[in-house]
Amino acid sequence: MNSKNETLIPRKVLFGNPERASPRISPDGKKISYLAPLDGVLNVWVGSADDPKSAKPVTKDTGRGIHIYFWAYTNKHILYLQDAKGDENWRVYSVDVGTGQEKDLTPLEGVNAQVQDVSFKFPDEILIGLNDRNPQFHDIYKVNIVTGEKTLLEKNDGFMEFVTDDDYKIRFAMRFTHRGENEILKPANNGSWELFAKIAMEDTLTTFPLGFDKTGRILYMVDSRSRDTGALAAVDLGTGDRILMAQDARADFDDALIHPTEKNIQAAIFTYERKQWQVLDKSIEKDLAYLGNVSPGDMEVASRTLDDKHWLVGYVIDNGPVRFYRYDREKKEALFLFTNRKDLEGLPLARMYPVIIKARDGLPMVSYLTLPPGTDIHDSARPEKSLPMVLYVHGGPWARDEWGYDPHHQWLANRGYAVLSVNFRGSTGFGKKFLNAGNMEWAGKMHDDIIDATRWAVKEGIADPERIAIMGGSYGGYATLVGMTMTPDQFACGVDIVGPSNLVTLLNTIPPYWTPGIELFKKRVGDHTKEEGRAFLIKRSPLSYADRIKRPLLIGQGANDPRVKQNESDQIVRAMQEKNIPVTYVLYPDEGHGFVRPENQMSFNAVTEAFLSDCLGGRYEPIGDDFKGSSITIPVGKEHIPGLKKAPVRPEK
Repeated sequence: MNSKNETLIPRKVLFGNPERASPRISPDGKKISYLAPLDGVLNVWVGSADDPKSAKPVTKDTGRGIHIYFWAYTNKHILYLQDAKGDENWRVYSVDVGTGQEKDLTPLEGVNAQVQDVSFKFPDEILIGLNDRNPQFHDIYKVNIVTGEKTLLEKNDGFMEFVTDDDYKIRFAMRFTHRGENEILKPANNGSWELFAKIAMEDTLTTFPLGFDKTGRILYMVDSRSRDTGALAAVDLGTGDRILMAQDARADFDDALIHPTEKNIQAAIFTYERKQWQVLDKSIEKDLAYLGNVSPGDMEVASRTLDDKHWLVGYVIDNGPVRFYRYDREKKEALFLFTNRKDLEGLPLARMYPVIIKARDGLPMVSYLTLPPGTDIHDSARPEKSLPMVLYVHGGPWARDEWGYDPHHQWLANRGYAVLSVNFRGSTGFGKKFLNAGNMEWAGKMHDDIIDATRWAVKEGIADPERIAIMGGSYGGYATLVGMTMTPDQFACGVDIVGPSNLVTLLNTIPPYWTPGIELFKKRVGDHTKEEGRAFLIKRSPLSYADRIKRPLLIGQGANDPRVKQNESDQIVRAMQEKNIPVTYVLYPDEGHGFVRPENQMSFNAVTEAFLSDCLGGRYEPIGDDFKGSSITIPVGKEHIPGLKKAPVRPEK
């Protein structure tokens, strides 16, 4: 192997806490915040915008770490969300950055709190949705972030979600019909609701309200009606006139740059292979032209002051950390702040290549390929000889893979594997034809796409056909189980992370607050409420074919997962044990849908690395002390993975 790849990058560098992440500038521009470790746990730090190094921690989380936070418009408070051990019963907290005093704004057990809206017009208040009255529906409350006092704004007896404006008025409510259509309703004068628009099922994931302009009379929408891709449109609510603002023939609208107070959309982003900006407001043309030359990578505006004089801007690259700058609009000057992971600087990281793979029926699949450094021939995205490969499948499935730094790609490439991530049909971002081609195709054409991508990699000389693993989380875990059961000769081994094994039990145990959106699953996955639908779902469930598994399988699960319950992993492990088929099962009592605590990520990746090395022959870093501080338990199959017998693992309780 080329000398460039001799450095074994420690898992701790790739999967440990970032040095600084998610920077935000306060609305008045005087302070800067970011996430950074405090005693090994991510917390919010705040300092002077002129001197970020002066930042001190203002939160004191000692468990899972804080990952979702933002500034209140008081400029004195940080708001953040936290759940307990991955149960997704989020609580919203307010912290006074001056005194450090913290207030739990939603002190309710077993309740899922959702931030509905935050407006600069009401600095002391935010809108929060709470399902404490009825677990299926979120009522909307106005909550004072200083006192915690809450006032009911809208009682919810049947809606999936509401759309509010900067005046904290309920403007629209949305619900699914039994045909899978999305009804958008507006308040009527008599206190009831009247229809504003009915979105056909095929458009529901690519047509939705985005927000309002300053007057509240213009509604911005993502809209795919009468077209394929989701475009950006403006609707005059008085006249009904609709103006197309921005579009891309290959990609759906992805993101927008919106003025903090004027609320006009200044730029639109569309992502096919990489992010592409479309400028709509000439007043920022010079800003974006200047920022486009500050640093390589795909630019993201992370935060803006209320007067719009200062921006925090990040640059995402594929083979290094994110670089953050503070941009002064008046001076047209960007000051470098920091990277999110300084330890990555100077390491032999790999490039990520966008590649377009054709499915057997001709659908183009935007995919991303990473090769071990030094194996690439003249930057051609082709190795000198075929390599062991990991097919890394994204979750969702109504989501997508994107270009940029990916710790899993870098980790696996560093260990000697080619890594391929495929946006199979059903992935979002590529128009409704591509998205709807995945309807009712779980373990059908969606899996064919994964097989087609694997065969492409073999044909192109990238992958050794005898040494291909499949791996992923959530839907990616399901795809792994499908691969191991329904195409048992295709993959040398599989790593399933929180993947469902039985689609009937999956849909019967969704969180109650997902119930208003159940038609999405019925129309796009299968109808678990009807006998014919259940028979179809059983045919598409890996559990039905557990006896076909013949290659090594590693399963990881969080005991508190509210989306894919522990039983999804338990039942396929049990089925394999009954047939005397080897399996290794890793269970975390303090995790939910995926592993959040770095200690748990580290321990699972240590197990995965040893597993893949044994299966595919790549390099691996010994487990060492990577189980330290982790809650890892291995109820089944510890003996199947090298090094696990000696590793200190918590006993099962």
